[in-house]
Amino acid sequence: MSRSTINVTYRIETAGDIEALAAKIASDQSTGTFTELPNETDEVRARCAAIVTQITPLEPSETPSFPDPDGTGPYHRADVTIAYPLEAVGTDIAALMTITVGGVYAVRGASGIRVKDIELPDAWACHPGPQFGIRGSRRLMGVDAGPMIASIIKPSLGLTPSETAEVVRTLCEAGVDFIKDDEKLMSPAYSPFEERVKAIMPVIHAHAEKTGKKVMYAFGISSADPDVMMRNHDTVVAHGGNAAVVNINSVGYGGMSFLRKRSALCLHAHRNGWDILTRHPGLGMDFTAYQKIWRLLGVDQFQINGIRAKYWEPDESFVASFKDVMTPMFHEDDRPLPVVCSGQWGGQAVDTYNRTGGTLDLMYLGGGGIHGHPMGIAAGVRAIRQAWDAAASGQSLETMAHSHPELRASLEKWG
Repeated sequence: MSRSTINVTYRIETAGDIEALAAKIASDQSTGTFTELPNETDEVRARCAAIVTQITPLEPSETPSFPDPDGTGPYHRADVTIAYPLEAVGTDIAALMTITVGGVYAVRGASGIRVKDIELPDAWACHPGPQFGIRGSRRLMGVDAGPMIASIIKPSLGLTPSETAEVVRTLCEAGVDFIKDDEKLMSPAYSPFEERVKAIMPVIHAHAEKTGKKVMYAFGISSADPDVMMRNHDTVVAHGGNAAVVNINSVGYGGMSFLRKRSALCLHAHRNGWDILTRHPGLGMDFTAYQKIWRLLGVDQFQINGIRAKYWEPDESFVASFKDVMTPMFHEDDRPLPVVCSGQWGGQAVDTYNRTGGTLDLMYLGGGGIHGHPMGIAAGVRAIRQAWDAAASGQSLETMAHSHPELRASLEKWG
């Protein structure tokens, strides 16, 4: 009898036998335990037991990924795929994470376990996915083609609502397509959430009336209390806003599900906290697996760092993350808009364009790279657009900079 399965690939490391450890994980995370059970019949196993379907050996290591009091090297390593019956897991994300991820890290005998990928059957298309995604984001911003140029309120913390509104006015006049609260900005005493919305949205509306372009502003609505988060959401909607920043790891799966079912806003995901899940190569989770869950839950725009980011992440990780979010899961419109960020100032535009396959379906988010431009904020926006014009036309930044002083000033300061 054929079974519909959820296939999870792990990178496993052990001083013992890889095949035995893989079989133990499959058993422990489905029908088995530490001893034989009279009710674990062939019929039960056929219906609900997980099975190891593939083992790909890797080079061993002389040292364990994390302390192993029970073993000595060499430590055997392999990529192992385990198939979990859909009938046993269902389509609930909490069940998926409990069965295929949560308990796996507790297995005895492992000196390293990392979730590499999760392959979900078509039954999982029942989740809502992005409400807007790439196409909807373009429509809401009025950007039919080319990259969407974006900025962040800087300084990240400390500005009052009226001071923030003046920064927004400057950015709108500079020609950005999108502005966001910094992820750290939610509702501090110096800038209460509702007061900030009331100060910013008139600036957005006035600019739209004057130019015909409504800049998308994403407010930081995150809260561990879903009711508070929805009140924040409703405040944005009531004042004519169309986007929100969601700190996805802070609000959790349940919070994101609660929000998405009720949301009228384009949801811009900040993944702060993800790094603790992935920085250790022998532990945690690859972005390939991680991003699938948040896409199912309804992320519309996904921050994924960028080339030569200010944070720890290497370029190869960014390129892989970009490919991950641009790969459809069930259909073309379940792709979130990739948001290229973290220390971006335009100098990475050509490399970003080339290494992501020449696509312009992205948001390019500059914070300090716009606000810190030596010729001012407007020049910072122009410099980034000039850098992307160079990328799309096949020119080098240096060639473009000869006739564009804003880009030239960027190269002189940061290049």
